[in-house]
Parts: sequence; C-alpha cells; structure tokens
Amino acid sequence: MTSPQLPQAQQDGTPPSRPEEASPSHVAIIMDGNNRWARARGLSGVRGHRAGVEAVRAVIERAAQRGVQTLSLFAFSSENWKRPAAEVNALMELFLMALKREVKKLNERNIRLSIIGEQRGFSHAIQKHIQRAESLTAENTGMHLVIAANYGGQWDLARAARQLAEQVAAGELAASDINEARLDEAMNTHNVPPVDLCIRTSGEQRLSNFMLWQLAYAELHFSPLLWPDFNGAALDEALDDFCLRRRRFGMTDAQIEAQGA
Repeated sequence: MTSPQLPQAQQDGTPPSRPEEASPSHVAIIMDGNNRWARARGLSGVRGHRAGVEAVRAVIERAAQRGVQTLSLFAFSSENWKRPAAEVNALMELFLMALKREVKKLNERNIRLSIIGEQRGFSHAIQKHIQRAESLTAENTGMHLVIAANYGGQWDLARAARQLAEQVAAGELAASDINEARLDEAMNTHNVPPVDLCIRTSGEQRLSNFMLWQLAYAELHFSPLLWPDFNGAALDEALDDFCLRRRRFGMTDAQIEAQGA
C-alpha cells in the first residue's frame, strides 16, 4: 500500500497548498469539554460555555477561510436536557443571545445558517429568533453553517422512518419504494450533505448520537483539546490530517489508484 505524502513546504515558509479534491467539503464538530475547561480554572460551568462561544467564532472564521462548504456544530443534544436545570437555563440564554447578536455578523459574511433538531422543545422566543436567523441568511451563497440543537441522530432516523411508514399506511408510498434516497429525504438533515470529516474535542472518542446517517463514511479526528481551547490552528491540524487520509468507500487500494490514473 502506498502511503500519501505531505506536500513539501513552500520556500517562502507559507503553508503548502492542498489539492482541492482532498479538502473536506462538510466538516462536523462535536464540541466537548466546556465544563472540564471551567472546572480546571475554578470557574462555573456557565463561564466554560461562554468561552466555548468564543471558540465557535474562531472556528467558523477559519473554516470559511479554508473553503469548507458546510460546517456542522453539535451545540445541544436531545440528551442534554438531563443536565442540571441551572446549566440548561444558562445554555438556553446563551443560545438566544447568539441568535440575537451573531446572526447579523454571519449574514455580513455571506454565511447561510440552518438549525436542525426538534425546535418545539425550545421557548417561543428561541423559535422566533431561529426563524428570523434562517430567513435572514437564506439567500447567502457562502459557507453553510448548521447548528444541531435539541438534536439526536436516533431521533432523526426514527422520525424519518415514522414519516415513511405513515405514507405507506396512507397508500401514498409502496414499501418497496423505500430506499436510502427516500430515507435521506425524510430526515431533518435532508439538506445537509454527507459528512467528510467529523472532529470531536476533549479526548473523548465517541459519536454521542450525532448525525449517525451522515457520518456513515466520515473520517474521524479526535483532538485532546477541550473545546474552549480549540482554535483556528487546531482546525488546520484536523483539516491537514484529513488531506493525508485515503478514502476508499468500500473499494480496494488498487481500484482507488486506477481511478486516479
């Protein structure tokens, strides 16, 4: 097996360019470690989440600079409601604040925003600002930023299966017509392409019920950094690591090499 090689550094010291086809189009990040970051500094968990918002800003900026077409961030899972009420309330306040303050900046940078997940679980104020944010940025043609909030991959799959089952029961769809494409169309993430690279911070190595369908052939990158410490340079490291991977999609090395011949 031939191992891919890193491009040689340019003589002027600038980072080597990467082949366009090697760069990940869709990067998904499981942002983990806010509480541990705060505890290590003797701070409240809320302070950790606020520091995490700063990291989000830095990563969005670098991802756009690197040409990432879709950036998905796991902000709040459907399981996170089990956390202490004070922490959940603080997270909801931060979410609402971000929707009020950050969306204008995203719009100015031509970034399109989508929120995926069960929105009915949020307050009326949050739902209203989600609708406003998506409407404001809907026509933007730059990077697509997807925020997963009150989201779970199993919830999404079960919801899609139920929708298809209802169509079969109503005679609108034959069971034999259900395939991967039909299921994909029925999912809450139907407008989100497959994930090329999934990053998880804080040293944990699990998916935590995030985009299970879209992650089917994703490359995985686990960073030891707690989320508030994850910055543009850390994202560069993950993207460069991706560029060294050989993606087979079920094929052999010989078939991949023949395609590139």
